[in-house]
Amino acid sequence: MQPSQRYEEIGRLLEHSGEMAVEEFAERLGVSRETIRRDLSRLDAMGKLRKFHGGARSVTRSGTTIEKEGPFAHRMAENAEAKNRIGKAASRLFARDDSLFIDTGSTTIAMAQALAKLQGLVVITNSPRIAATVADNASHKVFLIGGAYGADAGESLGALALEQIAKFRARHVVLTIGAIDATSIMDFDVQEAEIAKAMIERADRITVLADHSKFDRRAVFEVAPLSAIDTLVTNVRPSAAMVNALAAASVELIVAD
Repeated sequence: MQPSQRYEEIGRLLEHSGEMAVEEFAERLGVSRETIRRDLSRLDAMGKLRKFHGGARSVTRSGTTIEKEGPFAHRMAENAEAKNRIGKAASRLFARDDSLFIDTGSTTIAMAQALAKLQGLVVITNSPRIAATVADNASHKVFLIGGAYGADAGESLGALALEQIAKFRARHVVLTIGAIDATSIMDFDVQEAEIAKAMIERADRITVLADHSKFDRRAVFEVAPLSAIDTLVTNVRPSAAMVNALAAASVELIVAD
């Protein structure tokens, strides 16, 4: 494939996904990561995209702009391979008799598939899909939080859900997020942010799952300061500034392989 053809294909991929990691570009285009890095540098210099550590984003996106979140079905398809790797890596953090709050998200759904292969967990979730996936393994004990049904993501929300969360206490909470920067984790939906905050209050340790597209973004609703997080699992090592912020906040960083 000629460079001009790669440039055109890179543009097409970013138009569809908004952001993509170097390794995903390389796999899609059948070239080395070094070639992709050179291509991204050239395209960035031409103003065709915005390069960041580990990937690139469309010029229509800004790392410091408050953005909107797309429909859940779109998010399920976006960066699916990366989310599967994150889910598998996160599942290794837990063992028999651990109790976990798990909120609704495309990456936690991916993690649920990996959790189903473990033994003897207690899972409390507001996602019927996560509950059904984990419950396929009869050794797990699963509690499904009820409430007002959010049809887009297929989740329980609202006052009834918050009331039920308050009846549990768990060792861990595993969250997906809409955005993360050097100060906090955030979400785009106030009800989802409330669910996450309620789970945090009833758990001892906080694990956040975030693919590369969530870094250096901002959302409207803060979920927790960076210093509250114990572990962050992602698919691409973030920028040096973000790594330094995580280290300063004593957050364990796990990059899924």
